[in-house]
This record gives sequence, structure tokens and C-alpha cells, in this order.
Amino acid sequence: MEGKKICVTGAGGYIASWLVKLLLSKGYKINGTVRDPDNEKNDHLKKFDMASENLQLFKADVLNYGELFEAIQGCEGVFHVASPVPGFKLVPNPEALLSAEHQNGAILLILHNHQCQKGSLGDPVEVSPCDLEVTALSHGSSSLLQKCKTDMITPALTGTLNVLKACSEVGIKRVLLVSSSVTILRNSSWPKDRVMDESCWSEEHLLRETKHWYGLSKTLAERAAWEYSKKTGLNLVTVCPSMVYGPLLQSTVNATSLMLLDIIKGTSEPMVDKLWHFVDVRDVADALLLVYETAEASGRYICAAHPSYLHEIITKLKSIYPNYKYQQNFTEFGPEYRLSSEKLKTLGWKARPLEETLVDSVEFFRQAGLLEEVAA
Repeated sequence: MEGKKICVTGAGGYIASWLVKLLLSKGYKINGTVRDPDNEKNDHLKKFDMASENLQLFKADVLNYGELFEAIQGCEGVFHVASPVPGFKLVPNPEALLSAEHQNGAILLILHNHQCQKGSLGDPVEVSPCDLEVTALSHGSSSLLQKCKTDMITPALTGTLNVLKACSEVGIKRVLLVSSSVTILRNSSWPKDRVMDESCWSEEHLLRETKHWYGLSKTLAERAAWEYSKKTGLNLVTVCPSMVYGPLLQSTVNATSLMLLDIIKGTSEPMVDKLWHFVDVRDVADALLLVYETAEASGRYICAAHPSYLHEIITKLKSIYPNYKYQQNFTEFGPEYRLSSEKLKTLGWKARPLEETLVDSVEFFRQAGLLEEVAA
């Protein structure tokens, strides 16, 4: 693929960073969109091998068609990874206080650690939310929930259509949209004894009733993308990752990693011992490139590797890292559906062992100073 140019939207994000690194290693030239190319949180992209020769960062908001068009022009393929969602900040202190404020049109949920001096690990670290229910993070705030709804659904839908329209105008050969397994999992009419596959769609009314605005935004955006593809003939493929874990390349911490930190540290609030479908971020990047490069690939692809209950994850972690508190307070969730990635596997996709993902995640947290061992 030497010299072929593609565009990656939201290039500085969790999944996108690994994708950019992979694409550069394969000889691709990349136009990456970020909100601010000069922001230090995007510096990691510039340090990748071959980045100085083959990576160009564009200031482009998915809601700004002109900026998108400029970034996509001259490319033959596009990975649409960006998905506008509220921003979060965290500090590694379980006793910190939570507050919310609005900044630049986004919601910032901030954990304040007043006991730490400036420059210490207690300083807030930005968190980029991933596949996490915002309702679980905004207890009792109806105005905040409404803001989450507005700031998720409209940008996700409009941003996706902006990308697709620019791709049509430029004459892009293939568009790969990164969706989410949340567009599949919320379906009350799916047979309970049947594994969920790509033919299943989350029910919009159910997402609205449960105020799952992130899930609704992803579902509406993907459905709109398929309608646009059907109408225009644009070559579209979508990949729906499940809960994504693994080491981080960027300086920000994504929300699924924040959840794993809570599992390891333990919280006073009960956690639902539900079935999670884990997948390594590096395996997601591999899947995206595999689907993009496979000419016969079409439709949707579920990218999920390891269905595990929360208590099973903790058991695995305890066997390797016994000196953490870990979550001890659980509530039951009830019977749940399982996801099938058989369609993706037929293309040759393979996932690494869950233990490797967990170990690499914990080692990253330790090196970043986000985990502190306790006496056995």
C-alpha cells in the first residue's frame, strides 16, 4: 500500500491513534483530522515512525464541512473514527469530588483533588469518553443529561453525514465507519437463545427510554450512513467494536480505561456484574485495516473478542496482581446476549488473549502513576 493516501478523522483518539500507527507502519500516507494540530495532546502522533514523512494533521471539526473537505481531498479512502461526545477529566483519587461545567460547548465532568499540589499526579488528566453510558456518570442532573443528549446526537449524526458527503464529492473509493456494539445490543425482541450478529439493531425507542444518548447517537449515525450509502452508491463498510481496552498511546485516558481503573481500585458504589464483550484496541485497529483492505468486505462487522462477567475479570487480575483492592460490591444484571464476530473472523481476523490485554492495560496504569498497590 506504499504511497496510498487515506484520511483518519479524530486521529488523536484512543482507537484512531493505534490505527494511525498501524497505517504508517504499512506505508500509507495519512491526513489526520484533529481539533488543534498544535495541541500537545496530539504530540504522540508526531512521534510515530514515518510520521514526519507520511502524516499530515489537519485542523478539522466534523461539523465544519469545509475543513473536512480539505482534509479528505486527495485521499482514496477514509476511516471515520471521530465521534463527538462530551469531554471528561479525572484525577487518580477515589475521594475526589465530582462537579460539572460547560466549556466550549462540551460538558466537563471534573474530579477535584484539593489535597494534591499543582504538578503532582493529582492534577486533572483529560479523559476522552468511549463506549460508556453517560447516564451512569451524571447522577441526578436532568439539565446535564439534556446537554449530553444535545451534544451527542446532533454532532454524531451531522458529523457523519458531513464526512460521507465530502467523500462523495471527492470521489473516495471506500469509507470505513467506526460504529459500536451498542448499536446492536439494545434489542428487546431478539430471541434470547440466539447469539447477536450484524443483522441485529438496537431499538431506538429503547435507547430513548433508558436515556442511553451515546447509544442512540451511534445508532442514528450508522443508520443514516447506510441510508446515504444506499442512495448514493458510496462504498461504505462499518465496524462495531465492543468494550475496548489495552494500552494507550495518547496522553488522555479514555472512559473504558477509567472504568477498568475503578474495577481495580474498587469503589464504594456497587457495580453491575454484567457480561462485557472485551476487545483489545490493537485488535480493533487490525480489524479496521483488514476490512478496509479486503475488497469483498461489505456491510457491518462486529468486533468483539472475550465475553466475560465482571467477577471473572477481577479473578484473572487478582491472579496476576494480588495487591490491589478491586471492586467487591456487585449487583446482578440478569441474562444477557452474546455477540458473534464470526463474520469478521472469516476475513482472517484474530484476537489476542484477554490476559495480554489486561496485563498491558495495568502496566500502562502503573507507569502513568494511576495505580497504587496496597499491602496484601
